[in-house]
Amino acid sequence: MNVLLLRWKVKLPPQKEVITAEELMAHLGDCILSTPPPREPAEGLQLNFQQNINDSMTVLPKLSTGLDVNVRFTGVSDFEYTPECIVFDLLSVPLYHGWLLDPQSPELVRAVGKLSYNQLVEKIITCKQASDSGLLSEGLVAEQFLEATASQLTEHGLCELAAAVPEGELSVFFRNNHFSTMTKHKGHLYLLVTDQGFLREDGVVWETLHSVDGDSCFCDTEFRPGHAHGGATAAPPGHRLQQRQVDQDYMIALSLQQGGGQDPSALSDLELARQLQQEEYQQHQQQQQQQHQRPQHPQHPHPQHQGPAQARAPRRQRQKPDLDCALL
Repeated sequence: MNVLLLRWKVKLPPQKEVITAEELMAHLGDCILSTPPPREPAEGLQLNFQQNINDSMTVLPKLSTGLDVNVRFTGVSDFEYTPECIVFDLLSVPLYHGWLLDPQSPELVRAVGKLSYNQLVEKIITCKQASDSGLLSEGLVAEQFLEATASQLTEHGLCELAAAVPEGELSVFFRNNHFSTMTKHKGHLYLLVTDQGFLREDGVVWETLHSVDGDSCFCDTEFRPGHAHGGATAAPPGHRLQQRQVDQDYMIALSLQQGGGQDPSALSDLELARQLQQEEYQQHQQQQQQQHQRPQHPQHPHPQHQGPAQARAPRRQRQKPDLDCALL
């Protein structure tokens, strides 16, 4: 929604400070319905376009609880094509992620391949039950990859993002079940700051995206380094990862519930195994977070320092500055 607001595709009254979820859905619906049809008169294209419109309107109510997108580890714009992705296509909003495998690792390429995240989790479960040593090895490599990249951003992914995103483009960045408004200014990537704690901080508008470790600094509307004056502080990385893990577990449970439409006690063996697999990941991450938190202290970003500062608190609600507008 913030991308559409920044593009002036959606306009709100200047005096409006609060917008309801119903109003947001109405604005998005209007934007989708006003999407121009393809110029080609071919009947097949017209029918496909109309079907996409219908599918996107069906997905629209899900925006109040969040969209479920499934990344592929081969490219920053590679996602499993689902009705949720149709919404981005119709609105001409590019969708990116930075969770890429290292193409220089033959073992990793062989283990992960072109699988999506959901497919990879299923493969790990299957490989753990296999008797073939080759499959067991691939499953272990894939599992180690997910554990080592739990932040869902890799060095290779960050480099590919910097190369793929055009200068000045407004897009959406997906990471840890959160959607952030992203742009590129003078070769650097920035995420729109929408945390509630920075609502009254005029000097905090953008946050740099230049590190997989969460180090970043805040910038104003002109992309000049800034800092918070109202006492808002950045959360330590351990806390952010804990919150992201909670969000991830919730989304997995929601996906299972919506997909199966059945009582939890009636889960299939595959769904139950997937839940157990996620619990293993959670326990592993909690151990890493506890070790990482001990020597670390929250820091405030300093305006005179041009380098990275501590990242901000976990992104819960996406809000456009001065509009109190939540991105759902």
